[in-house]
Amino acid sequence: MNKKSVEESEVTITELMIPAYANFGGKVHGGILLSLMDKVAYVCASKYAGAYCVTVAVEGVEFLTPVEVGELVSLKASVNYVGRTTMIIGIRVESLHPQSGRLKHTNSCYFTMAAKDEQGQLLEVPALQLSNETQLRRFCEGKAIRKLSLQKREYLKANLEGIDMQERMAMTIGERVEVTFSS
Repeated sequence: MNKKSVEESEVTITELMIPAYANFGGKVHGGILLSLMDKVAYVCASKYAGAYCVTVAVEGVEFLTPVEVGELVSLKASVNYVGRTTMIIGIRVESLHPQSGRLKHTNSCYFTMAAKDEQGQLLEVPALQLSNETQLRRFCEGKAIRKLSLQKREYLKANLEGIDMQERMAMTIGERVEVTFSS
């Protein structure tokens, strides 16, 4: 069986947050951080799979604290879980204020990545070799994330796709929404 260790997947990318990355509030724009997370997920997944990889899903992106212009943002990624053709990449984002040395955990999230061959077909990825309790915990979390993601897709398809306009309108009762279009 072809297998690789978690350590063989680990990647860290560090980037200086420049003024061009700022939003209207003067903080680093969340979209910049999402782009960096996607980049580190790609590097991690393709390093592990030895193949081109694509983003399938992004789970659990919650920004805990803002990132300031001038800080150094480090994105640490590793493969947490593998299926047959997909991997769940765990990412931890930290920002360092270089003058004060203050380090902040800004967020953690999970990217599901799929490996593809030259023809764009899904490609089997190596099995994951776990060597400590932390890796085992992260693998179990990844398995749970995969299960919840599949359940969410199935729920939306089964429960919301086939409902009629009257049922959709009923779903707005008690919500902070005003429906003004005419049918």
